[in-house]
Amino acid sequence: MPTDVLRDLLDGRWADLRRTSRDLLATVEPAPPGDLQSQRARTFEQLRLLADGGHPLTGFPKAYGGADDVGGSVVAFEVLGFGDLSLMIKAGVQWGLFGGAVQALGTQEHHDRYLPGIMSLAIPGCFAMTETGHGSDVQHLRTTATYDDDAQEFVVNTPDRNARKDYIGNAARDGRVAVVFAQLISGGEEHGVHALVVPLRDEHGQALPGVSIEDCGPKAGLNGVDNGRISFDHVRVPRTELLNRYGDVAPDGTYSSPVDGAGRRFFTMLGTLVRGRISVAGGAGSATKKALALAIRYGETRRQFTRPDGEEVVVLDYLAHQRQLLPALAKTYALHFAQEELVSALHDVEDDRGKREVESRAAGIKAIATWHATETIQRCREACGGAGYLAENLLPQLKADTDVFTTFEGDNTVLLQLVAKGLLTSYRDHVGDLDTLGMARFAADQFVGVVIERTAARAIIARLVSGGDDGLLERGWQLRQLEFRETHVLEGLARRLKRATSDDQDAFEVFNNAQDHVLLAARAHIDRVVLEAFVAAVDRCPDAETTALLDKVCDLYALSVIEGDRAWFLEHDRLTPARSKAVTQAVNELCRQLRPHARELVDAFAIPESLLEAPITAG
Repeated sequence: MPTDVLRDLLDGRWADLRRTSRDLLATVEPAPPGDLQSQRARTFEQLRLLADGGHPLTGFPKAYGGADDVGGSVVAFEVLGFGDLSLMIKAGVQWGLFGGAVQALGTQEHHDRYLPGIMSLAIPGCFAMTETGHGSDVQHLRTTATYDDDAQEFVVNTPDRNARKDYIGNAARDGRVAVVFAQLISGGEEHGVHALVVPLRDEHGQALPGVSIEDCGPKAGLNGVDNGRISFDHVRVPRTELLNRYGDVAPDGTYSSPVDGAGRRFFTMLGTLVRGRISVAGGAGSATKKALALAIRYGETRRQFTRPDGEEVVVLDYLAHQRQLLPALAKTYALHFAQEELVSALHDVEDDRGKREVESRAAGIKAIATWHATETIQRCREACGGAGYLAENLLPQLKADTDVFTTFEGDNTVLLQLVAKGLLTSYRDHVGDLDTLGMARFAADQFVGVVIERTAARAIIARLVSGGDDGLLERGWQLRQLEFRETHVLEGLARRLKRATSDDQDAFEVFNNAQDHVLLAARAHIDRVVLEAFVAAVDRCPDAETTALLDKVCDLYALSVIEGDRAWFLEHDRLTPARSKAVTQAVNELCRQLRPHARELVDAFAIPESLLEAPITAG
């Protein structure tokens, strides 16, 4: 049966874990509507159910009862996106961000002291990075941790209002401890941003001396997560609370690090936390799948207007309705396979080059997946009409809860700039403290000959791209279109930077004036990467009937991307006007062909039925 084969293909490498995670999630009842405090209390109760059910064990070390399965921990988090997103985010804060920081940045002493309690939820914690005045610009955070060698303590301080730790999950109600990112100062010298474990509350839940905590209050969504603001007034913590895997301070105040250079050290530390960014992309994907499942079920039962014979028409039979949902469904499939490939790369990566590629790809997939979630959930809401606006039909909460995904774990626009910089050159190997000035100057010194890094589909893609058939439904032609756009845009960007900086123009203005070009380069790259991941998934499908269906879904994704940027392809002579019209006609025809399979395609997501219970799905 194609649905079963599709489900198995989607479950992929971590199939057993996906299934057990779905089973666990199905036992956690969604929180009923309530006021802010009751929502937060209920979410914390649900978090305990996950802890008791073994959810957090997957990604932590075997020495502490975990499974040492990095990729599996991302997959388990991703599955939570089918349920209450407040619970998903709170789990991510506790075990992904807080626990992940202790695990990645600390040493065995910290692991012994904290990991068992973090895993069991005996130590609820926070990840205190973002500040009121600095979000994406982590390198210039203002909180300080100054070493007092006489007392052998760090003094953690918030120098001004803009240095408050802001929007910190778990801070307003439940967090007892925080991993705090601060500028490390010892021996009168600054050593850049480091992380320390800082207690926030006593055993009675009261803020400790010198710690001020404010409640961020109600948000547009995710109100089961207790976001707060934290300020420190010369709070002292022992020297041993520095998470010192990448930078340490001796009792006499001497600083040492196994990583040379403040810039390289900073990016090495942040690189260990890339799992959170990948997790957000996966969670956004799950929320998108849920919205599509709701909308397509409704579209198959809702009738509107009549045929000449008087029979009312099912709304999903209208091409306009198919156009709203089916290209989005195709992109959701494509992003699922790109996410799976990314998680596998994270799990298997060993060398520094591989880590850099994972970080860059994670930034791009996170940006595209979360923007796709925002756009698609809105489409699904509209596709369900007024019914989609009712809270009982789940879509409004999905819309509210996912809106912030585009700006946390990295603002999407900033993340795409990171992708583009990585494409121009492996800049972190060559530039010390990375800023816009250094980037522009470096790009001016080296003309970029583009070497496209292949995804897991290397052999397949090479064969397809070298093919000669230019039919719209020929995979080689589709791949060549996206590869040409990526290469052309990236080389054009390099030439533009080279010309501008050779004229002694202000480096900041050069890069700032090219940001439209920078963002296009990143998008073009991710579009190509996602298509290649989809192609690889189709190739490994074991069933001919299912492969034929997936081929059509892949065609719809590829042609929708080309249609969405028809102006560029026309301007660069990759499409004639007649062929451009043919692309639109092909998208329409693919929507018609896939319409009978729409329910099958969303059922393959295997979302627990209890999480799809809504009046609009009852018909």
